Amino acid sequence: MPMIDIYAAAGTFADIKKLSADAAALVKSVEQVPDIPMFRKNTAAFVHEVPATAISNVDGDSNYVRVQVLTNAGALDREKQIALVGKMTDLVAAAANDPELKTRTWCY
Repeated sequence: MPMIDIYAAAGTFADIKKLSADAAALVKSVEQVPDIPMFRKNTAAFVHEVPATAISNVDGDSNYVRVQVLTNAGALDREKQIALVGKMTDLVAAAANDPELKTRTWCY
């Protein structure tokens, strides 16, 4: 079953509970699985808030987000993978109220 991990500097998101629920729902939607309890209960997202000092690029910037999505083998064909990356990046930027975050979000 899908597991989603979102890593960001503490304070990036105003409502991490909503982000985690929305991320889980997004993956379930892109996978196109039936909306039944088995999939609703076994698709989960975890938002990990870390100190800004724990994230850095070469220049020392810490305003990045990392999203890792784990699914069963074969659950996402290439078309669904591409769709998920785009939609998840949009979701993260919206949750942070920062459209520019799309350029600083790594999703895989």
